[in-house]
Amino acid sequence: MGGNAVAEAEALLNASGVPTFDHPDAAARAFCLMAQYSSNLRALYETPVLLTESPEESRREQVETILREVREAGRTLLTQVEAKEILSSYGIPVVEIRLAKNEAEAVAFLRSSVVLKGDSEVARDKGAADQVKFDSRSPSEARTAYRSIQKQVGNLTDPDAFQAVTVQPMVSSDGVELILAKRIDPNFGPIIIFGAGGPLVEVWCDRAIGLPPLNATLAKRLMERTHIYAALNGGAGRPQADLDALEKLLIRFSQLVAEQPLIKEIDVNPLLASPRGVIVLDARMILSEPDQPAASLSTLLIRPYPMQYVREWKLADGTPVLIRPIRPEDEPQTVDFHKSLSEETAHLRYFGFLKGEALISHERLVQICYSDYDREINLVAERIQPGRNQRQIIAIARLIKSYGVNEAELAMVISDDWQGKGLGTKLLRDLLEIGCTEGLERIIGYVLPENYVMQRICRKQGFEVRFDRSRDVFKAEIELRSPC
Repeated sequence: MGGNAVAEAEALLNASGVPTFDHPDAAARAFCLMAQYSSNLRALYETPVLLTESPEESRREQVETILREVREAGRTLLTQVEAKEILSSYGIPVVEIRLAKNEAEAVAFLRSSVVLKGDSEVARDKGAADQVKFDSRSPSEARTAYRSIQKQVGNLTDPDAFQAVTVQPMVSSDGVELILAKRIDPNFGPIIIFGAGGPLVEVWCDRAIGLPPLNATLAKRLMERTHIYAALNGGAGRPQADLDALEKLLIRFSQLVAEQPLIKEIDVNPLLASPRGVIVLDARMILSEPDQPAASLSTLLIRPYPMQYVREWKLADGTPVLIRPIRPEDEPQTVDFHKSLSEETAHLRYFGFLKGEALISHERLVQICYSDYDREINLVAERIQPGRNQRQIIAIARLIKSYGVNEAELAMVISDDWQGKGLGTKLLRDLLEIGCTEGLERIIGYVLPENYVMQRICRKQGFEVRFDRSRDVFKAEIELRSPC
């Protein structure tokens, strides 16, 4: 406020990086946006809960077998059975489904109440599946439904297009119908869509968009951005749905999106959420075109967890450890790890700049645990505590890419009780291998003069170690060979 009378002062403030506003409402609006931004950051960096029940490692082979068979058949549209089998392999609950190729099979699969749907290319096209669906409660109804579906599919296209019907049990509809989908955005690549589902999904248009991969916190935030979340949370006179189960389902769905780029589109609608859990009632998947090269498939905007750097190893005393990239869920164990460090070990790693409570503050640890894997790789070595079945982090090694140059800085710290067992050498070798895989030209590290052990380990691995008088520390540097 003040107009031309304060123009000179306004220019001075702006030149110094201080924002100014012509009107109070604009300043208030900017302040509110800043407050909202800070709140969003705090929510984003909440420590998520670790998803312990991970799907079996064989899931990828199982899914790739299905996709290969679809490709060999010259199809891009998966059947209901194939789509639900893929979802199930990722630990996503699906309603039981059978494929009936004649009336007798449809009757054989009949229980108290089932739903029959057409299973053909035309019937699985968008919208057509609901036109050829029947509820059946008796053998005669099942036969009638089978013949009706066969006739309707024939009316929609060539009579030879009819292949079979799918038979699945009737599920109580007392839950909340949701939609969960994958799409390819031209700017952001694969995205996840979540919101209100059912037959009126296009009418309600209640949906939120998330970027895979998701963790527990991001999955929760995705749900909270929809209006249907109020109903899921027990509003509108409904009982609260099993939000924990829905959260885990979203995480597993994001794993499917991240690991299977060949699947171009996924529609899960409806996904039924109730107090008893969550279950997929209907699913549709489309593959990319057969002539599309693998290199042109959309990649994730956010780099997924680098599973290729997970390794099992044994210390010199035979203790088994797992060496893997860090995750946001590791923050509680990272706190315990830093508490286990002696004052001398903390000094050798942090050069005396960090100690005590500063080492374990949430603001600091999120910078370590929430890694941008394109910018840095933080490895942890963990063991399972005997008799307690609890994970314990015993070492952390970091490789942080430098800005503007093709090199990275390394850092490492090992808990006092686990030093002298070969872990430092192993972690350094892994960091060198990762740096080579990531295409780095060199790796550097800074070591205090009194840290003789780290100097010796670096020299043993081929580093050139020399004293840097400008910093009063030793600088360890190695040129990485290309190719690895």
